[in-house]
Amino acid sequence: MATPSEKSGKRHNILIIEPFYGGSHKQLVDLLCDKLAGCVRYTLPAKKWHWRARTSALYFSQSVPQCGEYRVLFTSSVMNLAELTALRPDLGQLRKVVYFHENQLVYPVRKQQDRDFQYGYNQILSSLVADIVLFNSTYNRDSFLDNIVSFLKLMPDHRPKGLAEQIRPKCHILYFPLSFISPDCNKIQNTDATLMQVTSHSTDCQAGGSFMYSDPHTEVICLQSDPLWTSSKIVKLDPSPSGHGECNVQNVKHILTSDDIEMGKPAKELSGDSQQNSQGKLGSDAGDSEEIHGDLERLKELETGDGQCCVSQSSCVGGQTTQMNSLCGTKDRQLHIVWAHRWEHDKDPETFFQTLFRLHDEGYQFQVSVMGETFTDVPEIFSEAKLKLGDHIVTWGYQGSKGDYFTTLQAADVAVSTARHEFFGVAMLEAVHCGCYPLCPDNLVYPEIFPAQCLYRTASQLYKRLREYCRKPHLPRTQRPQIDLHRFQWETLQEKYEEILYVD
Repeated sequence: MATPSEKSGKRHNILIIEPFYGGSHKQLVDLLCDKLAGCVRYTLPAKKWHWRARTSALYFSQSVPQCGEYRVLFTSSVMNLAELTALRPDLGQLRKVVYFHENQLVYPVRKQQDRDFQYGYNQILSSLVADIVLFNSTYNRDSFLDNIVSFLKLMPDHRPKGLAEQIRPKCHILYFPLSFISPDCNKIQNTDATLMQVTSHSTDCQAGGSFMYSDPHTEVICLQSDPLWTSSKIVKLDPSPSGHGECNVQNVKHILTSDDIEMGKPAKELSGDSQQNSQGKLGSDAGDSEEIHGDLERLKELETGDGQCCVSQSSCVGGQTTQMNSLCGTKDRQLHIVWAHRWEHDKDPETFFQTLFRLHDEGYQFQVSVMGETFTDVPEIFSEAKLKLGDHIVTWGYQGSKGDYFTTLQAADVAVSTARHEFFGVAMLEAVHCGCYPLCPDNLVYPEIFPAQCLYRTASQLYKRLREYCRKPHLPRTQRPQIDLHRFQWETLQEKYEEILYVD
């Protein structure tokens, strides 16, 4: 296989620095290193976000070797680019590109403290220093630029003026590029299964003095596939005895290592589900006469259908659909709800779990999978939910294997977001690709991506939608909202990324 330098005719001209190498930040770095020749990356693990934002510039100024071949510096908005380029004037001479996965000017802090001001302020400084400022959505760009003036009012005096006007001409919308997993294998589509590393010793860029550290998290690498995709399985779907691809609850087998619910493992074997009635609830609900208005009424019209899924073309990649649920045409299977977000307060897990607690207390039957990364401070609601919803839980915790993560999404029916801080929503789009019906807040970035029928305005509306789906779980399985995933795929966005990151 040709090395990146042989494919491009140049050596290592794109320097990628990521202070918070996890989640969507990691996905983007890995994809760029996979798809673009000549990338060199340096990263720090995704821990202690506030410390990474505050101290990573000094660390990278010492750990990144000087190299005359770099032409472009690509980093995320976690990096204080002003500090980095001041400490390393050679990096300041490159084309400096900052990618905003999120912005701190509209972060929903639970308690405003003066020390939190620095994080939004650093992002403003980085935007002033950068040559190109990329945002993953229009909402991200507009919420950043439109809030600079009000944000700076937190300063006691001597506030700078005209900063938004200086930054705006450098701003571009460039969607986060998605590379979807193949439904029949645990690897990203259209990527090689080879991991090729390029260390500093194999390049012409040698460290000077004390620049090189033996830190395992500082990497110079060109990635061809995700090394974290292991072969361990959490949920395994067995083919039906008929051989026609049908599946039901009894065909879902779980692997347990203890009697308790472990992080990243299913709660317990599903048994006795055949006793549930077709309405998804034990007993009747004659006393509840509330109507679900708007788009949900149109969903009800599908009740007379054959229960089979109609997957839009936008849900297919390479001519193959990933909708596992289309093979599960049964109407009596419990609704499977998935929530796959960071376990932090800005994703508002309280609203999600309180909604499920209410459904549970009222006797509705459903299954739930809760995935996503965890960091130092996990909200207490997760411990409470783990105990109260134990009989409903299929998968719980972070999935170290992408294959297991996508298997869970493919087995689910509805994906829910309750976020109060979201600028793109990779997890929700991945869930849609896997056939889940999305339910998102009618604010933040979601109206930019999802049609009105997928949005809710209040916690009460979310409850009503999920209640209706518990009663009639075939509704979200038969209705496929028209969401154009193609515009978020790498193949669509590649040319724009190359235009920005390749310099002659």
